Amino acid sequence: MSTPSNPSALVCTACGWRPAADALYPFACAQRGQGDGEHLLEHRLADDAMLDRNDSVNPFVRWREALYAWHAARARGWRDADFVSLVQRLDESIARVDGHGFAITPFGTAPSLGQRLGLKLWVKDETHNVAGSHKARHLMGLLLYLAVVEGSPGRAASETQAPLAIASCGNAALAAAVLARAASRALQVYVPPDAESAVLDRLAALGANVLTCPREAGELGDPCMRHFHKALTQGALPFCCQGNENGLAIDGGQTLVFEILAAGAPPLDHLVVQVGGGALASACMQAYAHAQLRGLVHQLPRVHVVQTQGAAPLARAWTRVQQRMADQGESADAALAYAARHRSQFMWPWEEPPHSVASGILDDETYDWLAVLRGVAASGGSTVVVDEGTLEEANRLVCETTPIRPSHTGSAGLAGLLQLQRQGLIAPGVRVGVLITGVQR
Repeated sequence: MSTPSNPSALVCTACGWRPAADALYPFACAQRGQGDGEHLLEHRLADDAMLDRNDSVNPFVRWREALYAWHAARARGWRDADFVSLVQRLDESIARVDGHGFAITPFGTAPSLGQRLGLKLWVKDETHNVAGSHKARHLMGLLLYLAVVEGSPGRAASETQAPLAIASCGNAALAAAVLARAASRALQVYVPPDAESAVLDRLAALGANVLTCPREAGELGDPCMRHFHKALTQGALPFCCQGNENGLAIDGGQTLVFEILAAGAPPLDHLVVQVGGGALASACMQAYAHAQLRGLVHQLPRVHVVQTQGAAPLARAWTRVQQRMADQGESADAALAYAARHRSQFMWPWEEPPHSVASGILDDETYDWLAVLRGVAASGGSTVVVDEGTLEEANRLVCETTPIRPSHTGSAGLAGLLQLQRQGLIAPGVRVGVLITGVQR
């Protein structure tokens, strides 16, 4: 196997640190947590990586060369066919647990909904994906990597396999539990006290070890994350959807955008993405950047990221970046570079316990904030904050005009679009993409 002149690598966007080629768990920068800087691992693709093999309906086969797991396998002497076989075996195991495995999800026009809004609206429907949302995409990229470096999927858990850990209120936890069960891995899940009973029942049925994490008096930050971090210090692996905790979580999420680009639709003028921890938006940004470098898209859509009034730390950070641009006469790149070195001035936990019908995007912090804001700036997008009435209206519109039945979190992107229209930032007749990301349970 020939080695490309610029092989696939994980690189910290803050300090340039790279894990050793044979590092077993290269999930976060070694400098992370030192000082006030934001250290994020980014997967930089090899020069000769093919973004679309167009040889399968399984996204993790078709876009395998965008995955760090594939490059890690090849570096360890695997044939391409070996990796494809791994994906297929693991996907079959997932199907036995969840009723179906991964497949390209629907992306197309929503004529009735678009007509109501006066737009050419395109919708990506993730509500029938593995575990009912897009979250399993992120975690599949991680699971494939673990299978490459530790052994085959379906093997019984052994003493050499560390437990997996995740902090989540719903969809991410369910996705993690399905994939962990399929791979016979132990999973620790840290949930808030108000986690839905249906979610807790399903987690129990899947064999996850669930710990409820109440907020202590005066505590800032998500108590679930506090317990999650403690688990990591005790040897658990971050099987999560926060890119700052595990940079490989972004890889699998990219497949959503690759599917959009492969659908043959006209280029989008705008893409509206709901944001909690930020991994979905970060993955969209990274996928578009990879596609643009390879000439698959000539212009990025303007990416608008949506949060609720209950918790909007990303919008607050973007306001501070824009204020620095105005005060210092800096470009967005320069202001964001400053923000990367002074995290505490731009991103900190929301002061009050958050509440919203869109409970899945109520993260106390936007963990992937820096990558997301870089994408917002590069695309000419914006941050959007929506109220509860708009979240309810958006969900009702989807249910009235399409066969999709999303949760309020899943339809929060549409709520952002409604708000953007009210602000005059989306002109009539433009092409807009919205991600419907989770099913109503």
